[in-house]
Order: sequence, then structure tokens, then C-alpha cells
Amino acid sequence: MSSTTDPRVAGGTRRRRRGPRTWLATLPLLTFTGLCFGIPLGAMAYGAVTRTEPANGATRLTGEHLARSLQGPYLDSLIGSVQLSALTALVGGVLGVVIAQAVVTSRSAGLRSAALTASGVLANFGGVPLAFAFIATVGISGVVTQLADLTAFGWNLYSFTGLAVVYLYFLIPLMVLVIAPALDGLRPQWREAAQSSGATGRQFWRHVGLPVLAPSLLGGFVLLFGTAFAAHATAAALVGGSVPLVTLKIADALSGNVLTGQENVALALGLDMILIAGLVMAVYLPLQRRSARWLR
Repeated sequence: MSSTTDPRVAGGTRRRRRGPRTWLATLPLLTFTGLCFGIPLGAMAYGAVTRTEPANGATRLTGEHLARSLQGPYLDSLIGSVQLSALTALVGGVLGVVIAQAVVTSRSAGLRSAALTASGVLANFGGVPLAFAFIATVGISGVVTQLADLTAFGWNLYSFTGLAVVYLYFLIPLMVLVIAPALDGLRPQWREAAQSSGATGRQFWRHVGLPVLAPSLLGGFVLLFGTAFAAHATAAALVGGSVPLVTLKIADALSGNVLTGQENVALALGLDMILIAGLVMAVYLPLQRRSARWLR
């Protein structure tokens, strides 16, 4: 009777023994995530579903704040943020893919390096400095506005369209950074095999390129959507309250600019944002697993 141990069994034993070590290695990350994300999320959810009575200080559960966050101007702000985020994510994603494809297929290493470096800088350039730069350039009294007489064409920086253009300034470079590695993952052998079979370039992209890149494209859209959805400083400095956005409503509710005692409504709005982001991520994650098999 052979005493040789089945390598599959031994391997399975080794894998089982490495399990606790793997969990111990990830413990610092899990702890950090729980402290930085779990506690604030729990506090937000608690404040969104509770109410403290001013008379006796008693706390009770209520759905009043969540219901109010989905009514009137608060609902308009949620819809406005979703519309702005979806539009800028779609336009920024398309333009970012076109630019990334041109960069990836370029034979100039210097152009590729310069484009990716510039994208990394511009993707992180936002907030008040970006708003001021656009105000000085294409605002009502901006240099380009005066030289090109943009107001004659109906241009208004302090509008939904103007804010979307400003968002595209940092969303397009972000898409370039996200999609460039996926475009690099398209193997030349696939294109050569398609050409050998008589397929045109359009047929290659329709039947091979786009299906393989679809999860990465959707992932880039999700990232751009989330970035635009959570942006606050740029919109606050540029449009104030003229464009209904949920982040501006949260800031107003927390600071009491409109009504006092609306802090719990602001927490409810934040919980609404998390739920919307979770729904978007739920669509993306299954497709991400599909693309991982092709881009390894």
C-alpha cells in the first residue's frame, strides 16, 4: 500500500493552514476600514433614523428624516446630482477613452509619459482653485468670454451646463488614467487573429475589443459618477445654490443656512447618497469578474 500523499490533499492542507495567516495579514486594513468608514457610516445611519426630543432629551426611532430627504427641494437636489453625475461621467468616459486610445497606440514614449503625467495632475486639480481658474477665464468677465464674446452664444458658466464643463476638466484625465491599463491589456494577437480571419477594424472592436473592455469601461463610468456625485467645493464656489445638488443641500442643512435643526435630514441625505452609490457598484462588480479572465 503506497504511503505517498496526494499533492492535491497536501496543497489543500497548506491552503487551509495559510487561511488564518491571511486573515491576520488583512487585520490592519480591516481595522482601518472599520474605524474610518464603519463608525461614520453607523453614526450617519443612526442619526438618520432617530430623533431627540428637545423637551426631555429622549431619543426615539423615526422615518421622518428619510421621508423628508425624498421630498421637495431635497429630492430635486438628489435628482440634479444624479443627472449631472451621469452626464459628466458619460461624456468624460467617451472622451477619456478616445484620448487614452491615442496615447496607448502612440509610438512616442515621451508623449505617453507626458499625457499620463498631465492626466495624473489634472485629475487631482479641483475645488476652489479650479472654480477660480474658470471664473477668471470663462466667467462673466473672464478673459476668453470677453475676447470671444461667449455671452452672445448663450454661454453661462454659473449654470448646469457650465458646471458640467468644469467637472469634465478633471473627469476626462481621470478616465484616461483608469482605462489606459485596460487598453494595454488588449493583446496584439487578438487583433492579428481577427485580421487573419478577414475581420475589419470595426468588427474587431464590436466582437472582441468592446466586450472585453466593457467591464473596465463601466468601472470607469462608476468611478467618474462617484467623483462627480461627491464633489462639493467646486460647485459651492462656482454656482452656490443656483444649481440643486445634494452635497450643497447637505452643507446648508448642517450649517443651518436655510433652516435650523436640520442636521438629521443632512445625515439622511448622506445615507441616500451611499445607497445610490451602492446600487451603481452592484451593477459594476459582476462585470468586473468577467473581464478579469481576459485581461490577465
